[in-house]
Amino acid sequence: MSLAGITKEERGESMTEALIQMKHICKSFPGVKALNDVSFDLKAGEVHALVGENGAGKSTLMKVLTGVYQCDLGEIFLNGEKLEIRNVRDAQSKGIVMIHQELNLMNHLTAAENIFIGREYRKGMKLFLDKQKQNRKAADIFKEMNLEIDPDVKVGDLSVAKQQMVEIAKALSYESKVLIMDEPTASLTENEIEDLFSIIRMLKEKGHAIIYISHRLEELAAITDRVTVMRDGTYVGTSNTHEVTTDEIIKMMVGREIFVTKQGEFQHKEAPVTLEVRHLHAGKMVRDVSFTARKGEILGFAGLVGAGRTETARAIFGADPHESGEIFVNGREVKIHSPSDAIRSGIAYLSEDRKQYGLVLGLDVDINIALPNMEKYHKNGFIQFAKSEKNSTEQTELLTIKTPSIKQKVKLLSGGNQQKVVLAKWLTKNSDILIFDEPTRGIDVGAKNEIYKLMNQLAEEGKTILVISSELPEIIRTCHRVIVMYEGRITGEVSGAEINQDAIMNYAAKKA
Repeated sequence: MSLAGITKEERGESMTEALIQMKHICKSFPGVKALNDVSFDLKAGEVHALVGENGAGKSTLMKVLTGVYQCDLGEIFLNGEKLEIRNVRDAQSKGIVMIHQELNLMNHLTAAENIFIGREYRKGMKLFLDKQKQNRKAADIFKEMNLEIDPDVKVGDLSVAKQQMVEIAKALSYESKVLIMDEPTASLTENEIEDLFSIIRMLKEKGHAIIYISHRLEELAAITDRVTVMRDGTYVGTSNTHEVTTDEIIKMMVGREIFVTKQGEFQHKEAPVTLEVRHLHAGKMVRDVSFTARKGEILGFAGLVGAGRTETARAIFGADPHESGEIFVNGREVKIHSPSDAIRSGIAYLSEDRKQYGLVLGLDVDINIALPNMEKYHKNGFIQFAKSEKNSTEQTELLTIKTPSIKQKVKLLSGGNQQKVVLAKWLTKNSDILIFDEPTRGIDVGAKNEIYKLMNQLAEEGKTILVISSELPEIIRTCHRVIVMYEGRITGEVSGAEINQDAIMNYAAKKA
């Protein structure tokens, strides 16, 4: 039975009283009013979705609740008593814990060590680590969660899904009443998502209150009780999940209706081939991959997790070595041994992890756009900052990057705007072949639509676009042609009217 179908009576009396109340919260930063009179409440034993476009204020509101920020105005109540949350540790002591989209774990430490880091169990006048007791306490939490995870296993050896379970266990170790989950399914497979939902249902039954932040609106009916929508730093409304449609939620989020149509047939089948890959081999995940892509075409790569799509892109871009195979750009064979070789050949790669591989988060918008283009901006050993700033301003306007200025640090931008900064640096480079790897991961529905429009615009200008995505609706909406992979090999290809979920999944689940 879906959670959306459970009545208030079936949920129990704990659903009637607010566990958390945030009233009239305001928060401003220089030049930006991030939160304007926002109110939000959460009930015990409830899964409450918080949705909105990137930049709507969701993260800022949660950072106020978890003590990262102090609100300028407003009040927070826990079980009717006013709270003063001064910092993150203060929030944790009151049972309020956030599980971030980028997991906050140390791969070289064990699961138990990660759970109790900074709060280690000690013995012998507190001088020595009590590893046995620590492992035992971690095992108790895993047992409560119905998980089979060895407390002594190195976190780096676990799958992303299991790492996420360690994060949840860490949150529970604080005896948390409130768990905030930020995009918890962004990197999970369908089976792993269902496992996560089972854990969430178990936590809900035990009375934990969960704030669920997600851009995957199709998940809300399966796992949430209520949904609150924010837009431009303000509260829009709250509804029972089973009483509101996805289209209604989208309209509340963006203030307008969004219509995304299927891409359709590629109209320039005689266009020149800009990229050709022949018999590419790279490790276990890229086995004899061959394909072509034409000028103005959007070519998709689909497949289940572990199919080898990202590995293929990284091998083409020179981020990973390849054992054999040939790569041709505009009919000429190119030797790509590193990303710099690929960039010189006109190939750009927008990584699935833009924060780790696509941006320098501590630097501003201008510098991030300029970094791969420094040869354009230096003269006689000096950087021409005025020239760089002029280009960055033009790119910001062209791509409608929402930022107070080009001197804003990239880490302060929303996910959608960060993605646009990555795109801006490659457009400045004037790359002819653009590889988009999970282009809208962690991006809201409005920003997704803007990215789709940009890809179409670039294709119309003659760029060749390769799109790797785990979201089949995204592949279907954006691509003229789709190559499907399974365990490192191409198993099929569909185009135009043939592109549909059944056809793609048929190829994605079988060997070549």
